[in-house]
This record gives sequence, C-alpha cells and structure tokens, in this order.
Amino acid sequence: MAIDLDTALAAPAACREIRWDTRDVLLYHLSLGAGHGADAELGLTLEKDLTVFPTFAMVAGQGISSGPRTMERVEFPGIDIDLYKVLHAGQGLVVHAPLPATGSATVSTKVVDVWDKGKAAVIVAQSEATGADGTLLWTATNQIWARGEGAFGGQPGPEAGPAAPDRAPDLVVETPTWPGQALLYRLNGDMNPLHADPDFAAMAGFDRPIIHGLASYGIVAKAVVDAALDGDPTRLTGWSVRFSGSLFPGETYRTSIWRQDDDTLAVVTTCADRDDAPVLTHAIAKVRPS
Repeated sequence: MAIDLDTALAAPAACREIRWDTRDVLLYHLSLGAGHGADAELGLTLEKDLTVFPTFAMVAGQGISSGPRTMERVEFPGIDIDLYKVLHAGQGLVVHAPLPATGSATVSTKVVDVWDKGKAAVIVAQSEATGADGTLLWTATNQIWARGEGAFGGQPGPEAGPAAPDRAPDLVVETPTWPGQALLYRLNGDMNPLHADPDFAAMAGFDRPIIHGLASYGIVAKAVVDAALDGDPTRLTGWSVRFSGSLFPGETYRTSIWRQDDDTLAVVTTCADRDDAPVLTHAIAKVRPS
C-alpha cells in the first residue's frame, strides 16, 4: 500500500538543514519574470540592497547552491508514491520574518493529514523554518494530490469556500510567460520531468510540459504585489492557493483581485489563452497595510 495512514500521522517531524545565498534568490526572482520592466526591478535583480520575495521560502535550500538534486518519488514515513501519479493540489505560506538574501535555517516537516477524495488522496504536509538565531521565518502547508490512492475510508477534508466574491474584481492584471520559463524555473530545485520532458508529460496526461505549480504560485504572487501592493513584496505576509489547472509555457495568466479588507485580498487566476480556464482558485493574500 502506497499510503499507511497511521504510520504517516504518527511519525515525528523530519528535520533538515538548509542554506541559500544571493545567487539562489536572484535566480528565483528571474524565473518569476523579474527584470522585464523598464527599470529592470533592481530591488529584485541586483544583489545590492536586495529584497527577498517572500515566496522564495518555497525553494530556499534547493537551488544552485545546494548541489545536484533529483526527485523520482513522493516519500514520507508511511507514504511512497510514483512521481507521475501526483500533482500539487494547494500551497499555503505564512511569513513570520523577512528572509535574508544569504542565510540558513532548520526546516521541520510532518504529514499532518491525509484526505480521502475517493479517486485520489490529498497528503497535507506542514513545514516550519527556523533561522540560525532561533527566529521562526516561515510556515508552509503543502497539499499533494495522489491519483488512485483514495478510497481508504478516511475523511474527505474541509469544504472549500467560494472561489471569489460575487462581484466584479477591483483589479485585473495579465502576466505573459515565455516558452522556456519552466526550464529556467527548474533550476530552483524542482527537476520533475513533467515540466521539461514531453514524453513524461504525456504519461501524466498532458499534451506537453506544464509550468510548475509553485512557479504559478510565485508568478501570481508577484503580479498581486505589483498591481495591489505598490510593488512592495515585504507587504505580502501570507499566500494560500488551490491549484485548479495547469498553464503551458508561453501562455498568459489573467489574475483578478478583490480587496476584502485592509489585510486580505481574494485572488483568482485563469489562462487568458484558453477561455479563462482556471489555474489558481480560492487564493487569499494576507497583506501588511501600507
């Protein structure tokens, strides 16, 4: 059995040490599309006075400074699933402190739930990163959709709320991608061939390689910051999304933004090239008021 629920939930948190430096941060920012504006967005693309975009937490310790990294299976205690059977279902992030451009952290990760969706299981893992000085830097919650691993008699998980407010959005922004963007994003550490190898993508049910879910996560977060937060990434303190569809490199994200109150934005992102097919839904940005 690929999922042993009791073992998965009873296992202690696994800890690992990570490090990153300015090169990793710059690569991540460039892979999100930073630097394409008239001023080259030097706050994100030049090591002098570099501001770390908060979603860098999703790749910290995995990039070019960490050495070679491959991924063939999804493995936790009690869980062992072929990579081609899984998709990223959702991602949440809470940023507790500004991330340094060069730093280290201890990351503890534990499976906190497994939801039974009948045709699939959703594995929910939570990670906390603590800096060398003991400061809690971020908390991340990852949801992994595992095809064919459901129907084990577990709970289905919480019901999702409305995807968006029932009114016109306050802002709509379009973000184009380029054909090689997923190939660049892979260098942040996620070498899943789904995002590069046409044969592997076909085996997973796609016409061609798709952009990483976490690339969409960061690209759209940047679009929200640029459009709604005066381009100030330090104002983004939380970002949670459901991955509801894929985007192919070269297509364009269309992001609708609703202001709900001083510290909350609701967000929905679709593919502008395919009749607004959903990409990210049930997305919430928590922000620091200006």
